[in-house]
Amino acid sequence: MRRRSGDAGVLYRRSVDSKQKERLTRVASISPLAFSAGTPLLRAAVRAAGGARARLTTGPYHPLDLDWGARVACYALLASGLCNAERLHRAADNMRNADAMEAAWWLGLMSRRDGRRAVRALRILADAVR
Repeated sequence: MRRRSGDAGVLYRRSVDSKQKERLTRVASISPLAFSAGTPLLRAAVRAAGGARARLTTGPYHPLDLDWGARVACYALLASGLCNAERLHRAADNMRNADAMEAAWWLGLMSRRDGRRAVRALRILADAVR
């Protein structure tokens, strides 16, 4: 989405309920600063799902595959509330190079009710904070 301060994003998780209806659950929003710092990660995720010609654009949604979806979700959760562009860029680069299974594991930890400690731990490991 396009905001006054720049491009931003909202990350949703797609699931199917018991009646076979597709549901979207909001995971996190990506601020304009986090969006610009994490553009290489977001571009790589869109290209992995949509092919080499896929472009990161505002407007319609971009479905991601499971591996890149977990990486982007981890980045969105750890970037929430941070405002140092250099550290956000490092964190996005670390998430881009992260193992998909490890990112899924971290996402599971951060999605719990008491997931704040996991968010803090991943921020430290991804070099997003000191």
